[in-house]
Amino acid sequence: MSPQTTSGPVVTRFAPSPTGFLHIGGGRTALFNWLFARGRGGKFLLRIEDTDRERSTPEATAAILKGLTWLGLDWDGDVVSQAAGRDRHAEVAHEMLARGTAYKCFSTPEEIAAFRAAQEAAGASYAVFQSPWRDADPASHPQAPYAIRMKAPRLGETIIDDKVQGRVTIRNETLDDMIVLRSDGTPTYMLAVVVDDHDMGVTHVIRGDDHLNNAARQQMVYAAMDWPVPVWAHIPLIHGPDGKKLSKRHGATGVEEYQAMGYPAAGMRNYLTRLGWAHGDMEIFTSAEAMAVFSLEGIGRAPARLDFKKLESTCGHHIAVMDDAALLHELEGYLAAAAKPALTPLQRARLLQAMPVLKERSKNFPELLEKASFALISRPVVAEPKAAESLDTVSRGILKTLTPRLQHASWTKETLEPILNGIAAENGIGFGKLAAPLRAALAGRSVTPSVFDMMLVIGREETIARLDEAAA
Repeated sequence: MSPQTTSGPVVTRFAPSPTGFLHIGGGRTALFNWLFARGRGGKFLLRIEDTDRERSTPEATAAILKGLTWLGLDWDGDVVSQAAGRDRHAEVAHEMLARGTAYKCFSTPEEIAAFRAAQEAAGASYAVFQSPWRDADPASHPQAPYAIRMKAPRLGETIIDDKVQGRVTIRNETLDDMIVLRSDGTPTYMLAVVVDDHDMGVTHVIRGDDHLNNAARQQMVYAAMDWPVPVWAHIPLIHGPDGKKLSKRHGATGVEEYQAMGYPAAGMRNYLTRLGWAHGDMEIFTSAEAMAVFSLEGIGRAPARLDFKKLESTCGHHIAVMDDAALLHELEGYLAAAAKPALTPLQRARLLQAMPVLKERSKNFPELLEKASFALISRPVVAEPKAAESLDTVSRGILKTLTPRLQHASWTKETLEPILNGIAAENGIGFGKLAAPLRAALAGRSVTPSVFDMMLVIGREETIARLDEAAA
């Protein structure tokens, strides 16, 4: 039994269970599979492991697909349902019976429980059930329901050559004759996973290291069917900042929550790629750049810790360099995910024009929208208390003298700047003193983008209207 050769095309897969949202750890696992396959011209497949019919829901499947789509991960071909392959899984179990690598077990649940209780009472360190039917004469088989069990090796060791964890050795005496087909005819997870991976042509199984022990048992199925074993790569889980397994107490755990918090998908991909993987001092990169250098050897063995400050810094870099139209499109996706009001056509137009000003030093979409409030509000502009303090009688008088000079001015910064500086000089004040009432009039706030940027974005008519209202 030897690992799968990789001379052919690389095929990876992501195989979540549809019992809830797409966890951030699952999102990173999907991302690693996607990067590895795409960087080698291979295929990235998606399989929904929905054999647990009681817990699997269409809503969870939809949430998983939505989360992957938001992350920007595309898959090849149709989404595969594991439950739909039930007959194929049973067929393989019966083929193993014919090969003599599996056997019919007629033991009842009560007999199995009694066996394990006796082992524990005797002080056994592990309770591995040894079925009396393993080598029984078929002539002794009763006319009764039976499960199909693997014939696990009893002696020696099982070796897992893992690209991340290294050489992992498991004593065969700790492996039980696992059930591959239950007495009701339904396949077990361990069988279904291997059959699906084989039939889908998967060459590399990249998944969480909580599946590492499963690999030893799944290798038995590959051996029983004389199938090549895929390359294993079991990646560490994501921990919270305190080093403990990531949970709700650390904050958001679902991929969709991060969209609703206002992080851009490109920044999220970048951050998750670097969460447990490294390539020299490479920190900020596009997906194309990551595909070119991503390798399993770059994945560390230690659990990665979620760092929200680093996430924000990474996302800030991506917001700053993103195409303005693409940024607006993703921002609208954020508004929908966060259940916030959609933009009006006028707000969209103003935001698009303001993007070069807004996206600098914005770490997420809420920050960007906070700076964009001047472009989103409509008259009358209600000034916040601190900003309103600058709109005293003197300031209002200055604004009254300013508006006539703006009526026919060319609407460029080069023209507006000397007009505003001239008004300030005429009133014996610096431009900073004039900027405060202008910010209050145009945005209703004391902290805003530059006065000139706001005037250029909202235009002559709106600028004069807001100044007139403030002066009155």
